[in-house]
Amino acid sequence: MIGKKNSPLRGTCGANGRAGFFVVLLCFFMSLSSAWAQGAQHGLALHGAPRYAADFTHFDYVNPDAPKGGALHLSALGTFDTLNPYTLKGVSVDGSGLLFETLMARSMDEPFSQYGWVAESVTTAPDRTWVSYKLRPQAKFQDGTPITPEDVIFSFETLRGKGHPSFRSYYKDVVKVEKIGMREVRFTFRDATNAELPMIVGELPVLSKRDWAGKDFAATTLVSVLGSGPYKIESMTPGRTVTYVRVKDWWAENLPVNKGRFNFEHISYDYYRDATVALEAFFAGRYDYRFENIAKYWALNYTTPAVKEGLIKKQEIKNELPAGMQAFIFNMRRPLFQDRRVREALNYAFDFEWSNKSFAYSAYSRTSSYFENSELAAKGLPSPAELKLLEPYRGKVPDDVFTKVFALPKTDGSGDNRDNLRKAADLLREAGWTLKNGVLTDGQGHPFKFEIIDAEPMFERWTQPLIINLKRLGIEATFRIVDTAQMQNRMDGFDYDVTIGVFGQSLSPGNEQFDMWGSGKADVRGSRNLIGVRDATVDALLEKLVHAESREDLVTVCRALDRVLLWQYYVVPHWYIGTYRLAAWDKFGQPKIAPKYGLAVTDSWWVDAGKAEKINGAQNRR
Repeated sequence: MIGKKNSPLRGTCGANGRAGFFVVLLCFFMSLSSAWAQGAQHGLALHGAPRYAADFTHFDYVNPDAPKGGALHLSALGTFDTLNPYTLKGVSVDGSGLLFETLMARSMDEPFSQYGWVAESVTTAPDRTWVSYKLRPQAKFQDGTPITPEDVIFSFETLRGKGHPSFRSYYKDVVKVEKIGMREVRFTFRDATNAELPMIVGELPVLSKRDWAGKDFAATTLVSVLGSGPYKIESMTPGRTVTYVRVKDWWAENLPVNKGRFNFEHISYDYYRDATVALEAFFAGRYDYRFENIAKYWALNYTTPAVKEGLIKKQEIKNELPAGMQAFIFNMRRPLFQDRRVREALNYAFDFEWSNKSFAYSAYSRTSSYFENSELAAKGLPSPAELKLLEPYRGKVPDDVFTKVFALPKTDGSGDNRDNLRKAADLLREAGWTLKNGVLTDGQGHPFKFEIIDAEPMFERWTQPLIINLKRLGIEATFRIVDTAQMQNRMDGFDYDVTIGVFGQSLSPGNEQFDMWGSGKADVRGSRNLIGVRDATVDALLEKLVHAESREDLVTVCRALDRVLLWQYYVVPHWYIGTYRLAAWDKFGQPKIAPKYGLAVTDSWWVDAGKAEKINGAQNRR
């Protein structure tokens, strides 16, 4: 799935170093004048002013007096073969973001605001053509060496030149980086139109130039990487376990952006081969909490004595984050999926209503937007503003974009999908496919067959009914489970017919959209354009998106883009849920206020000594 590679702009607030891409910290918004105020500032916002004033002492969603100490045990699936999260090569270890710091820190109770971390202040040009960051004099790496402008410049140039290909996209409009003072670095932009660039650059992870001297940044490595963050690696069994230990006398511990955060003395990850084994390990007390992504498990499996006795607490926590798009993804690089009618037909073969009832106890809602669960999602007919935006592309996009409300095929949930399969068969005949002796063939007699791949066995039960319906249409589809490393390699190289993935979204879409839908990324190894979209209309809309001058314009462009993508039937959409399903051994304290746009367990909870003693005693008696 998308999300197995770290987001290149990821900071250290998340628990999963691999919830990478593909879940990620996708984050960018549109420009407003507050982001371009003159003079040194403590923070930036792309929508209005930053929530927190210059004299703030901590974020509202943390406990500034949280006790330090104790251990947090976590799980991960698959394996890892590198400790560097910022390259294309390899499968990065979970939690690797804990090693590093960024110039600015993003808050989790605002759509997109940043405050000084390694940088004590940020200054933006009146004409929007540059931004500079002044480094804190006390900022230092974990070996005690100071963080310098040279390290920042090295970090930028290395990530853009040798890091994951996404960095080249994010930083493409930065034309110069220079030291302008003992502790200050300036980034000069190509022009003044890409107004989110200060925010993008603010999320730059800072690497040590000295530590990387003579090393191949692009290669995989199991040698611990020097960072300046709150944790360093204490021990590791390659591919199986990793333990991070909190840095003693961490230089940034009492900064306003960090007060009350990173409270655990140790954070460890154990790797499991699949979700079923991992769940049993959780019930056995091998790790401390889990987000449950499998509705069937949530409904049926949490009946163990530990749950009944209240030792494990279940919570469903509502969130206000865009759900994005999880789906079966067609690889448009394959000739088989070039015809839009074929892609639409395959949508009729997926009986979501029956599957949701049978496998998820009707827990899910159908995803019908690439910006699901947000104001950015297209709804109803296009607005006048959307029509005005789309009119120049009439004839280049499906006519339905202008005149119809997009709706996915539906069933009554009974399992009788004959009406939809008839519609699918009609579309396939229109596209030139013929059913002969139960086998669907093209004009040259080639059978319609393809493979669906994923690394998660849990998707097999959702995929098999689709395969059965496709068989009724004369299509031979198979589902193949591949290991994590092979899956990552095949995703990076676009070596699949159909895969399962998530296109994650945020409240502030921007430059990262080029990586998902831009024609220029369709053949770039490791990009998130997994579909292989090559569409001049989409490219034009992406340009309008990153250059929108107001939130209203941004929403209009996103809805128009959503319609164009949806009506091309590039995917068979899955489902979403607007809550976090969290289960945890009851040994933690947590802040009274939860962040609006996330769930900061790893960096805002703490071990409650009294509760932990009770839980440890109960586990030892089992």
